[in-house]
Amino acid sequence: MFRIIKQSKKSLARCGELTTPHGKINTPFFMPIATRGAVKNLTPEELNDLGAQIILSNTYHLLLRPGTKIIKRAGGLHQFIHWDKPILTDSGGYQIFSLRKNILQINQQGVKFRSEVDGQLISLTPSKVIKIQQILKSDIIMVLDDCLPHLNNKKKIDLAEQLTTHWAKKSKQAYTKLFKTVKNKQRPLLFAIVQGGIYTDLRQRSISNLKKIGFDGYAIGGLTIGEPIAKTYQILDILSQQLPVNHPRYLMGAGQPEQIVQAVKRGIDLFDCVIPTRNARHGLLYVFNHRVQSLQNDNFYQKIHLTNNKHKDDRRPIDSNCSCYTCQHYSRAYLRHLLMTKENLALRLLTIHNLSFYLNLMAKIRQSIAKDKL
Repeated sequence: MFRIIKQSKKSLARCGELTTPHGKINTPFFMPIATRGAVKNLTPEELNDLGAQIILSNTYHLLLRPGTKIIKRAGGLHQFIHWDKPILTDSGGYQIFSLRKNILQINQQGVKFRSEVDGQLISLTPSKVIKIQQILKSDIIMVLDDCLPHLNNKKKIDLAEQLTTHWAKKSKQAYTKLFKTVKNKQRPLLFAIVQGGIYTDLRQRSISNLKKIGFDGYAIGGLTIGEPIAKTYQILDILSQQLPVNHPRYLMGAGQPEQIVQAVKRGIDLFDCVIPTRNARHGLLYVFNHRVQSLQNDNFYQKIHLTNNKHKDDRRPIDSNCSCYTCQHYSRAYLRHLLMTKENLALRLLTIHNLSFYLNLMAKIRQSIAKDKL
């Protein structure tokens, strides 16, 4: 299911190959966010052209709209959205964090909340979340977890970690029952989520208990949500010594380019974030600094704020060294014009560039590991 192809001699960074029912993925990799079954403003063909290996969709949002019945009748999420590569589906645990105002109850059975769409009462249990992802035909299934905001309240984080572990055990039981007759090559992968906030002892307890249950991969939740970045790296340094070496590791939600590089050096294999697509829609673009060859230097990239007046008559592409469709055909001046006049085309073209940057970053990272430069 997962094999390490190259271990760096300079750090814990590694290149690997992750096998899923819908194909193999080269690690480390980045997942564009397709929350409701679509990466905002792009077609699946455009994602393919950019080199996306996998996308991430959200169980919670797909449950609300269009609903599992419609997706099931379509033959699963891949058929429904016209995407034939792997899909990871988040469990909805992050929505427990981000939409907490809608939650009515959280306990060992699961979570009850009001739908943000129509106010309907909805219940999510660990087993129900696994069942929904089975209907979606996800390639990587995430367990339900309790993700709290960044808090200096150890008691609350402690309880959330215990609840996450309890839900993980129930999720594994449901998963084993649902897929007991499915051949390994056709079986989706089940990932647990390590919680525990910024507290080392809680993180270590979480990992220890999850390893006893046993999962295909291990995600790290509850980081890069407000804590100092130095603390994030400190926690990753500790976790890298505890997580199983021969299983994929997924840092949820970390998205600044330098954060990805630093996490890879600490042995992380999977990433996702809304940053490249969200920032594109606001005219904040990423460009490699071609004078800096090493990804070890945080100055390996720079940001361009396209709304700045200095780009009003700038006939250069976003990046003259970029091979993406946007940079090959359009100037900064024209792209700025589209953005300032709120033309939808701007959102498509800028998203293409930012995702191209991120996916090329992952390719550069894999090349650097192969050459022992990272």
